[in-house]
Amino acid sequence: MGRAVAWADRTFNDRTRLKGVLALLILLAGTIALGLVLAALPGSIAEVAVGAVLLAQRSLADHVQAVARALRLSLPEGRHAVSMIVGRDTATLDEPAVARAAIESAAENFSDGVVAPAFWFAVAGLPGLLAYKLVNTADSMIGHRTPRYEQFGWAAARLDDVLNLIPARLSALLIWLTRPRGAWGPIIADARLHRSPNAGWPEAAMARVLGVALAGPRSYHGEMRDFPWVHPQGRRILGAPEIEAAVRTLWGAWAILLALAVIWAVL
Repeated sequence: MGRAVAWADRTFNDRTRLKGVLALLILLAGTIALGLVLAALPGSIAEVAVGAVLLAQRSLADHVQAVARALRLSLPEGRHAVSMIVGRDTATLDEPAVARAAIESAAENFSDGVVAPAFWFAVAGLPGLLAYKLVNTADSMIGHRTPRYEQFGWAAARLDDVLNLIPARLSALLIWLTRPRGAWGPIIADARLHRSPNAGWPEAAMARVLGVALAGPRSYHGEMRDFPWVHPQGRRILGAPEIEAAVRTLWGAWAILLALAVIWAVL
C-alpha cells in the first residue's frame, strides 16, 4: 500500500485538491477490487484478517514496552526508542516527556492499528479492512500540512478522519472500561482539547485510566507548538512504570475487544 501511495504521489501530485481526490479514488477502487477478489477465494480469509489485527496489537505492545525498557537503562536510550514510534522531536525530551510520547502513541495506535481495522472488517469484510488500511497509510504519507501535500493530501486526511470517527470513540470506551474512573463526561471534555478530532479520545481515556496528564507543548521539526494538556490535573512526573501501566491497559482493552468480536461472530 505504501508503494501504491508513493506511485500516486509521483504520478498525480500537482499540488491541487482535485488530483488528490482522483488519486485516492483510483487507489481505493483498486484496493476494494482486490478485497472482493480475495474474499471470494476459498480458504480462511477471515482468520487471516483477524490474525493480522492480533499481530498489530502484539507489535504495538512490544514497541511501547521497548521504550520503558530503554528508559530504565538511560534517558538517551529512552529517547532513541521513542523516536521509533513518534513524529515529534525527541533529542531534548526529558524523562516525563519520553513517557508521555510513548503513552500517547500507545493510545492513538491502539485506535488506528487495532480497533479501526477490526471495526471496518466487521462492517464491510475484507474490502472494508483493506480500504481502511489504504486510507490510513495514505494519510500517514501525504496527509500533511506542507506546501507539497496541503491540497493533494487533503482528501486522504479528511477521509481518514471520517473513517476513524467511530473507532476512536470505541477505543476510548474500551480503554476506560479496563479501569473505570469517574464519569464518561470528563473524557469527552478532555478529548475536545486535543488538536485531532479523533486521537484525543483514546488519549483522554488513557490519561484518565492512568491518572496522568498527556499532550501539552512539544516540538516538531524544530518548532515548539503550544498544544493544550489533556487531563491537565493529572500527574506530570512520569517514567517507565507509567509506560508499563499503559501497555497493561492496552492488553486489557484488547481483551474486551476480543470478547466483543467473539460475540459478534456467534451472532
